[in-house]
Amino acid sequence: MRSLEGLAGALPKAELHVHLEGTLEPEMVFFLAKKHGVKLRFPTATALRQAYRFQDLQSFLDLYEEGAGVLREKEDFHHLALAYMDRIAREGVWHVEPFFDPQIHTARGVGIGDVVEGVLSGLREGEKKHGISWRLIPSFLRHLTEADAMRTFQELLPYRKHFAAVGLDSSEKGNPPGKFERVFAQVREAGLKVVAHAGEEGPATYIREAIEKLKAVRIDHGVRCVEDPDLVKELAQKQIPLTVCPLSNIKLCVFKKLSEHPLKELLHAGVNVTVNSDDPAFFGGLLETWLACLKELSLGETDLAQLAKNSFAGSFLSDEEKMKWIQKIDRLVGVSA
Repeated sequence: MRSLEGLAGALPKAELHVHLEGTLEPEMVFFLAKKHGVKLRFPTATALRQAYRFQDLQSFLDLYEEGAGVLREKEDFHHLALAYMDRIAREGVWHVEPFFDPQIHTARGVGIGDVVEGVLSGLREGEKKHGISWRLIPSFLRHLTEADAMRTFQELLPYRKHFAAVGLDSSEKGNPPGKFERVFAQVREAGLKVVAHAGEEGPATYIREAIEKLKAVRIDHGVRCVEDPDLVKELAQKQIPLTVCPLSNIKLCVFKKLSEHPLKELLHAGVNVTVNSDDPAFFGGLLETWLACLKELSLGETDLAQLAKNSFAGSFLSDEEKMKWIQKIDRLVGVSA
């Protein structure tokens, strides 16, 4: 009989919440810094990795943006995306919907075309190499102005056929979703879906605001919905997916320890909750996250299978593709029982 750890690794999975800039390992940071003559404030990759101790979301974002500063050319973005695809191929992942933050790069003078075309070529090579499908999601930085997001969206429009949705990320405190209501109306008019980070450090009201004002069809994080039982019921009833990142939540002090995380509570409440890595270079990869949740939250076989099915059900794949994977998971669990 297969162990639960073995099942967690074997189950087909989709990752719906990962930032490509957050997959940049310290070794690649130093390689690209040397390539471009960028001076870093850390002497070695080991020293940089040792700095990954954060007090809150903002302390992480500061280091996240500093590391992303070594990405300068189309080739860099290609290697970044391909390295991520290589990694998840070892973790039972068959579909990914990564975010990227164009404003981080264009603010440094990197052309939007180099960013998008580099990422696309890396994802395509990863798909050809590993058979992993993907949907790409550019995100706006919410600590910047809506006007800046509007300009960025105009730059992204020539590439819109390559995107499944547009997201909203960065520092949540003091930056409610409603701040970006007009630009996301333009996103929807362009035929793209909306996803939004909400309810990580921000309150449960931000989740409602993202759904009602931005018309978000998926909420990234969303864990503070537990502060509003009626919202939890609504999320379950409408099957609005939550892309939860448990290890990220612990390392950014959203919860003190993993055993306190509401993942299992939300799962058993019928919410379409999924497990994701967020920024694997900083917090640990997807399979590591799954195994930690398995141990600390006492997940069972049924829980693992449901999380795997949720990951595809909450994706932007076609209904036919979703059903293919869900049926495969059901067959796999049936064999292991």
